[in-house]
Amino acid sequence: MAHKDAHELAGQTVTVTTQLPLFGESDTTVKFVVEDWWDRVSGGSWMDATGNLAAMNYGVRSGLSGLPLDDEVLYGHVGAFGHLVHATEITAPERAA
Repeated sequence: MAHKDAHELAGQTVTVTTQLPLFGESDTTVKFVVEDWWDRVSGGSWMDATGNLAAMNYGVRSGLSGLPLDDEVLYGHVGAFGHLVHATEITAPERAA
């Protein structure tokens, strides 16, 4: 596992901006609830997550978008659906009211 500690934004809602929409989304800017680093959630790299729909969607999207081929990848949700995003796609954390 690449990350020993939880991501600093785990449990928070952030704004994510992607070059291509996340699966099932029509906009490239969405509110994303960060669960944690993918390797902490799954126990391994997204590149080894054979058959995992979120990892497969991320693999296609990252390849087409030219994202870095590394494990700086977060798991979280947009609505009820789980997604993977690269840490560089986080454009702004939400501010507590």
